[in-house]
Amino acid sequence: MLSVRPKVAELAFHVFSRSLHPELYTLHQRRKIERSEYELQIDITNCGHVVAFNGGGMLVCEVATSAHQPLPKRRCLLSRPLKGSRTERVECRGGVQYKTHFQLEPVAPDMFWMVQQQLGDGQTEGLLHRFDASGRMALGAISYVNVETRRKSVLIQAIHTFPDDYAIVKVESLFSIGD
Repeated sequence: MLSVRPKVAELAFHVFSRSLHPELYTLHQRRKIERSEYELQIDITNCGHVVAFNGGGMLVCEVATSAHQPLPKRRCLLSRPLKGSRTERVECRGGVQYKTHFQLEPVAPDMFWMVQQQLGDGQTEGLLHRFDASGRMALGAISYVNVETRRKSVLIQAIHTFPDDYAIVKVESLFSIGD
């Protein structure tokens, strides 16, 4: 298990049709949401996040983590390096649809610190974790996950900052159950 935040160049994005054992990652924050049509668990981890959506008879698990993180190979629906900007879609059984857009954005130091301050200072409805400083930078990374629920869908917006690299990872994912 990795105990430190990875370098931004080592990030990966995965989607599974199974849950992941919590021993595979270091948990910092967790939120569980239950609706009539689905259950959702959101974890902020040392590397990024894990979102498990269980609805329509299907479990879909999104993972933003290090490429070096040991993860199962079975029932992996999607595995991509987290670089640049990418949009993906997965159609699952039971009418469950998963859509995501993720991007790794290197930014100028002044822009990075502005975003970092806004995330850290703002009143949030979502899940927020402030990491300790790495030693090289005065401030630590921030991970923020916002959740918008509807009866048959949920929108996840995640932002992870990487101060050592002046980079921001943004993920927007929609889990939905068709009629």
